[in-house]
Amino acid sequence: MIALETTLLDGLGRLDAGADCFTGVQVDSRRIVAGDLFVAVGSGSEFVEDARTRGAAATLVPHDAFAALARIGRAVRERSSARVVGITGSMGKTSTKDILAALSAPSARTVAAESSFNNEVGVPLTLCRLEENTEVCILELAMRGFGQIAELAEIARPQIGVVTNVGPVHLELVDSLEGVARAKSELIAALPTGGTAIVPADFPVTRADVEVVRVGAPQASRVDGRTVVGGVSFNFTAQHQIQNAATALAALDALGLPRPESVDVDFARWRGEEQELPGGGLLINDAYNANPVSMRAALAYLAERAGDRRRVAILGDMAELGRTGPAYHREVGAAASELGVDELLAVGELARGYLDAGVPGRWVANAHDALRQVEELVRPGDAVLVKASRAVGLEAVAAALTQIPTTT
Repeated sequence: MIALETTLLDGLGRLDAGADCFTGVQVDSRRIVAGDLFVAVGSGSEFVEDARTRGAAATLVPHDAFAALARIGRAVRERSSARVVGITGSMGKTSTKDILAALSAPSARTVAAESSFNNEVGVPLTLCRLEENTEVCILELAMRGFGQIAELAEIARPQIGVVTNVGPVHLELVDSLEGVARAKSELIAALPTGGTAIVPADFPVTRADVEVVRVGAPQASRVDGRTVVGGVSFNFTAQHQIQNAATALAALDALGLPRPESVDVDFARWRGEEQELPGGGLLINDAYNANPVSMRAALAYLAERAGDRRRVAILGDMAELGRTGPAYHREVGAAASELGVDELLAVGELARGYLDAGVPGRWVANAHDALRQVEELVRPGDAVLVKASRAVGLEAVAAALTQIPTTT
């Protein structure tokens, strides 16, 4: 990290500085290395001594953790010459970030957000990984209501803003798809004059002082078990990643970096991970998050990958849909029926709606109850999709599936 003076932290809280500067920032004491600043977020004050033992150059118990991290993130950003790409969207922002990082890394020194480090903690922590020679920084910006993206963009000051798509996500906070689009537009509003906005074909952009790149439906092909988009061979086969790849390629072009002939993307976990199951079965672990559009895409991918195998879907609640939640769950259930799901395990109160469309299945209240159903539900040779909003915790069910014995 670009070194910062500990005097920057004056007035932010209880500071214990054993050095004049710090060269890294952590909120988890287990990740501390010599020279780091430890910022106690939430219950982190209980681990201050552990951070010191591990060699922290300074520890800070802040009055306001978000404000403290924002100040530190801004300071690093001000001293960095890296070009910053901010990515938001209702779906695919983490995968688009992962794809762009894989595309950029061969030709530019690149820092990208870990996993889904996309909020008031994650964005500053990613900025704090910038070095003097970092050339590209790729950030993911979350939206949980109006104003959040604007606040994150004020810290990060991206020159390139990417909106992957607009869909029915966080509707309980912004009420409508128009509200989602307005919240995502905060990223475009934050761009400097001469910046680049990379947006879907129908996304409204009113600014005339930025370059607007619109990403339509891309052409793709399958060659030797890989997917070719824009002349680049990728190591994925999922149909929904094609649009993410096209969006990432547009961002790569905006950075002025060359397109590699081939790239292998290391996607964040629980996002379409595939594992073999007993008897020639297949697990598609997409348990990290869910919304109506990504649910339908995942079900279509299950149908594609299943072939002649029995199709089993273990689907949990889709959160933060507000008053539209029940209708969207019924629509996803109808899609499961149309795509030939042979059995569906619905997990959570809203998930009852999946079964209203007549798809064969059963309902349980939570992931703990779902675990009791796994051995009875899944047979050797089945193709199984596991997907839900993060709060449902279906990653435990996916993990249990890999432990099913080979006997029927």
